[in-house]
Order: sequence, then C-alpha cells, then structure tokens
Amino acid sequence: MYVLAIDTALAACSAAVLDTETDSIVAGDSLLMERGHAEALIPLVEQVMAAAGLDFEHLSRIAVTIGPGSFTGLRVGLSAARGFGLTANRPVVGVTTLAALAAPYLAQDDAVPVVTAIDARHGHVFLQMFGVGARTLIAPRVTNVREAARSVAIGAVRLVGSGAALVAEAWPPAEQPPLLVDETPAPDVAWVARLGAVADPEAAEPRPLYLRPPDAKPQDKARIARR
Repeated sequence: MYVLAIDTALAACSAAVLDTETDSIVAGDSLLMERGHAEALIPLVEQVMAAAGLDFEHLSRIAVTIGPGSFTGLRVGLSAARGFGLTANRPVVGVTTLAALAAPYLAQDDAVPVVTAIDARHGHVFLQMFGVGARTLIAPRVTNVREAARSVAIGAVRLVGSGAALVAEAWPPAEQPPLLVDETPAPDVAWVARLGAVADPEAAEPRPLYLRPPDAKPQDKARIARR
C-alpha cells in the first residue's frame, strides 16, 4: 500500500510517499523552515505526488504529525491531511513528533534507550523516553530542562531532538553522559510514513497533542461582557 506522510509540526515542511511492500520512499522532499508552512505545504504535496506518479485514490492512508510542536504548524498539517483524507475517502492517522524522532534510532538498536527532547522554549522541553521494543519509559510531558536531565540520566542513553543539547548541558555530573546527542530539528518524514503505516486508525487519531496551553492568551480586558 502507499502512505502519504506530512509533517509541519516543527522546523520543516515535509511530505513523502511510502511503498509499504518494499519499505521504500517513492518520492519525498523536506524544506527546513520556522514559518510559512501554510504556503509551502500544498505545492510540496502536489510535487511529491506527481513525482510518485500517483493520485490520491492510489493511497491507502495518510499519516500526519500531531505534535508536540508549533501550534500554527500543527493546524496546517492536520487541516491539510484531513482535507486530503476526506476528498480521497482515505483514513488519516496521527504520529507524534516524539515517536518519529526516536524511531530511526530504535529501529537501529532498541537495547539502548532513546530520549526525545524538543525545545519548548523558556527553559523547558517536550520529553519522552523509549526503551526496548519502543516501550515508553517516560510518557510525553513538558518539563524544565534540569528536571528532564535528572529523570532520564539512568545510564547509557541517546538524546535526539532540538532540545537534546539543552538536556545534555544540564546532565548530572555524577551520571554517565549520553552516548549520543543529535539536535535534528524535525523528524525524518520517511519515519512518519512508516509509523503511520502500522498505526491503528482507531487509536492513532489525527488530533493535536498539546502538552501545554498556547503562549498567546486572550486579554480579559478586551472581552465583551455578555448580557
């Protein structure tokens, strides 16, 4: 089956088509960007689908990152994925950015835990820790950098994500340092596709994973009193 994967949750706008029979990417592209996902995504998907020689009717499902990440970026990707799924009458599944970032390292060797840390700004990170068989050792959460380092410093571990270096810098001096610190800013969309291909559509709903409220909040003084 063919899976279209979309990622706009972090610092990239990415799309790819996976052929699950050969576990190969038929076509894909990724543009590093902090802003502008809304303008870039649709042309990018059109380009990737054309390069793959496929119409949306040829797809079996659509996978999209659901966060944590940029509130605006998440809305862009989720809205597009739902629209494509509705138009083509195909299921849409959600994949977390935390899992997608960890996936290639877990596929390579799941004997050494993988910690995904995404910079959440203001001295905090979005965090998840995976162990053998991709089992969750620490569930997705937002926490301050120092507490994150203390909670995952359990021996040999690998750190990945835009917040990996922040956690490494706060590492307890008495503990074994991380074996790897990979500051990759966004997941490889190929792994978003692979995780989406095996996800249960009933369990992996395309709903945003918000681990904290948005920074922008309505001002009470600007509200209009109800009668």
